[in-house]
Amino acid sequence: MSVRVRFAPSPTGLLHIGGVRTALFNWLFARHEGGEFLLRIENTDTSREVEESVGQIQDSLRWLGLDWDGDVAFQLDRLDRHRQVAGDLVRAGAAYEDEGAVRFRMPDEGTTEWDDLVRGRIEYPNEKLEDVVILRSDGRPTYNFAAAVDDADTRITHVVRGEDHIPNTPKQIRILDALGAAPPAYGHVPNVFGSDGRKLSKRHGAVSLEEFRDEGYVPPALSNYLALLGWSYDDHTELFTQDELVRAFSLARVGTSPATFDYQKLEWMNGVYLRAMSPDEYAAALVAYLRERGNDWDEARIRAVVPLVQEKIPTLGRFPHFAGFLFGPVEPEPAELDGAAPVLSRAAEALEHVEPFGAERIEAALRQLAEELELKPREAFQPIRVAVTGSRISPGLFESIEVLGRDESVARLRAAAAAAAS
Repeated sequence: MSVRVRFAPSPTGLLHIGGVRTALFNWLFARHEGGEFLLRIENTDTSREVEESVGQIQDSLRWLGLDWDGDVAFQLDRLDRHRQVAGDLVRAGAAYEDEGAVRFRMPDEGTTEWDDLVRGRIEYPNEKLEDVVILRSDGRPTYNFAAAVDDADTRITHVVRGEDHIPNTPKQIRILDALGAAPPAYGHVPNVFGSDGRKLSKRHGAVSLEEFRDEGYVPPALSNYLALLGWSYDDHTELFTQDELVRAFSLARVGTSPATFDYQKLEWMNGVYLRAMSPDEYAAALVAYLRERGNDWDEARIRAVVPLVQEKIPTLGRFPHFAGFLFGPVEPEPAELDGAAPVLSRAAEALEHVEPFGAERIEAALRQLAEELELKPREAFQPIRVAVTGSRISPGLFESIEVLGRDESVARLRAAAAAAAS
């Protein structure tokens, strides 16, 4: 039987990174097995639906490279089918009406068991299974019922989802059994926790895929990192292309312990991916990132800055803070320029005579100035850096001055000198 899995989020908000990890595991498993990955929006709970979530879910998966097979399915479109099945169960005595709703009859004795693809044999006491509502009084199906019916109708072979769903599984198995449908194989992957051992939430930092995208993480790095949350290939390999992940992925290598989300490790991995790009690839990614956020800085200058920043910043989101001085005015802290007026004035004079105006000549002129002023290079260059870039931390000073240009660099030095002298 060909593998067929589904990712079935509820459109109740932005796609949480834990849900994205589950989607990735499903996608990797399906692609590894040469099977199908379906996307089903479970939108029967209309009271909690967030209108923009449906589009955001699809955009997020596309951005991460998780393509799905066939059209997106919407659970709400299948209400007639759910109502028909509920009626069939009532007529068969497997369900009954209760104050306008329909409840499913659960067994009172014995256990419901399955061989979990991640956790091994699980046995659930039937005495803990209440007669669940499968159809609300307004005719809408509940989650456990709709999920079971849809899994059966779409011939889902494997259900890979978070461990929070373990209590739902025996209910769905019982409903599927009443329908005469063989249950899929279930695998419950570990939760994603923060560094404090609690479920990942806003208190830890970014939690939605949209937030990580906004911060300038790139899809291959995020996909690589998420794959390692609960799965490992061996005890040392950490960097995988998406094709390598597809070839290597196995549910047998998914652990049972909660995965800890390490923001620093993700940032490190993102930096590795950014540095591995060709300059043209990096520039294209950077320009696209800035444009998506409404930034209209000159593209030629952005591309010119790439050699100065590619090795320096771990996310594209750091670019405006790190190199924004090349695209707009700066306001140096006065305390950083205290006593530096003579150095700044002389630096402006020196740069006016540099020809051609390139990084090597700029460096030579400023080193000569430091010697003339009997200053160590660091002592001379730091106030110049602050005056030109507005910060003590920036890309290479001489290269930055070259990109900024003679006129603007000299103007900033003179303005800073005047402010320091006043």
